[in-house]
Formats: sequence, structure tokens, C-alpha cells
Amino acid sequence: MNENEIGTIVVDEAIYLHKALGPGLLESVYEVVLARRLAKRGLNVQRQVPVPIEFEGEHFEEGFRANLIVEGKVLLELKSVEKVNNAHKKQVLTYLKLTGIKLGYLLNFGEELMKQGITRTINGTL
Repeated sequence: MNENEIGTIVVDEAIYLHKALGPGLLESVYEVVLARRLAKRGLNVQRQVPVPIEFEGEHFEEGFRANLIVEGKVLLELKSVEKVNNAHKKQVLTYLKLTGIKLGYLLNFGEELMKQGITRTINGTL
């Protein structure tokens, strides 16, 4: 399964989840339920994945934690805020660059309509 096929499933499940639970819950609630739904669709999902970084020749074990990584190919950053800002979008791109993953989604479950809360980010080309 390629990144775009995984992305289609992610978006479908995020929209379903938002309709079923509504906006405004804690991010951790959406994370655990989305991970379970994706796993039920046959996808390998990792939660709160520590991603090490290197800086000036030094290795740091925990540069950040990725909310969800699906099939090792798609990174998901979940938010539950009124509006995402440019810093959130840049965060996803930075995470993609540090992991080498090519496709990421910023999913904001705080939006009234989920489709307004989906930002797709590409690192390089797919």
C-alpha cells in the first residue's frame, strides 16, 4: 500500500471519527480511537513514537514524539484546537524531514467540520 492509499484511509477514518465523537475532546482521545480504527482496517499503527535527532554531531534520543505513524509511511499529528496556525503546519514538515517520511497529515479535531481541519503535507515528492 502506498502513501496516498494510506492517506485516503486516514482521511476517511478521521472524518468518521469527528462525526461520531464531535469536536473538542482531548487530542489523546482522538489518537487512541483513530489508532484502533486504523488497526482494524489492517494498518500497522504506532503511537507516540520517539524520534531521535542529531544536532552538531550529537545524538539525542528524544527529539520529539510522533503522535501516529501508519505503516512506517505516513505521519499524523493530531490537534484539538479552535484553529491551527502556521507553527503547527511547520511542525509537521519538520517531523517529516527528521523522520524521512514523505507524507504527513495535520488533523485538527477542534474544527466544526473535519474537512476544514485536514492539512496534507509532502516532504519532497511522492
